[in-house]
Amino acid sequence: GRGKAGGIAVVRTPEEARAAAQRIIGMDIKGFKVPLVYCETALDIAREVYLGFTVDRDNRANVLMLSAQGGMEIEQVAEESPEAIARLYPNPWRGPLDFEITQLVFDSGLGEHARALTALINKLYRAIPDFDALTAEINPLVITGEGKVVAGDAKLETDENADYRHRDLVEKYGEILETDPYEAEAKRRRLTYVSLDGEIGIIGNGAGLCMGTLDLVARAGGSAANFCDIGGGARAEVVQNAMEVILMNPRVKGILINVFGGITRGDEVARGLVTARDNLKLKLPLVVRLSGTNQEEGREILKQNGIEPGANAWEAAQKIVAMTR
Repeated sequence: GRGKAGGIAVVRTPEEARAAAQRIIGMDIKGFKVPLVYCETALDIAREVYLGFTVDRDNRANVLMLSAQGGMEIEQVAEESPEAIARLYPNPWRGPLDFEITQLVFDSGLGEHARALTALINKLYRAIPDFDALTAEINPLVITGEGKVVAGDAKLETDENADYRHRDLVEKYGEILETDPYEAEAKRRRLTYVSLDGEIGIIGNGAGLCMGTLDLVARAGGSAANFCDIGGGARAEVVQNAMEVILMNPRVKGILINVFGGITRGDEVARGLVTARDNLKLKLPLVVRLSGTNQEEGREILKQNGIEPGANAWEAAQKIVAMTR
């Protein structure tokens, strides 16, 4: 939907290009702020085709898709006319064979361009293992008036778990394309963090515990500013790291920390939280739910240092909501 939103412009002079770029950069398109524009030569477009690769979770397989109905609103085509999209489920070990790709091209109704499309599909498929891609698509894949096949646009989504294998991509594109500044900073600090629209910062040691804490805050009448999972332990430096990122958000009015100490001892966690709070000179309300090994000792340490403890997660959620109102 970028074209319909005004995010794509055809210009004829450098001056028009500058004006279009100034208009587009910073635009909000479907919730995403435009950080940059990509300039390329205008094409003599005779036909727009869709070519894509992704993971088909329903069929538990990788899938290559080709449709003669490319361009804008390909999602609508998939929804309303699924038969207009030809699919190939290639063998994951050897990849697609040329005759399988050729059959895909003919199934899509683009048989007259079989030679050029087969070569291009092979190149796209190579990008999947080379870049650990989850999604790779060309839309539109342009067929020009001269019959040439040109990638008019492209999107590549890589598996972030494989970022360590592609440091060049991360360094070149990662920061500039990150849509949320807090998520970008959290990523640099190797934190599992998602920005939300509320006013209460959330830290939990475990994804499930953290998600449950978000629900409890909502049930108590508040709204979370983030999801932040610091993992199984709760070391002082990790907690401080997380709190620093949360406090960068000016909307945050208070912080709720929900820690379950299994192997981690509650008294050690409490000392770490006190250290993190003092290092940051935190002035906002802070409530901590601490449960598990040595929980009573940990709660006593929190009380002695002026940190509000919650006997359980529900009580802690109610307390932080009341303190931030």
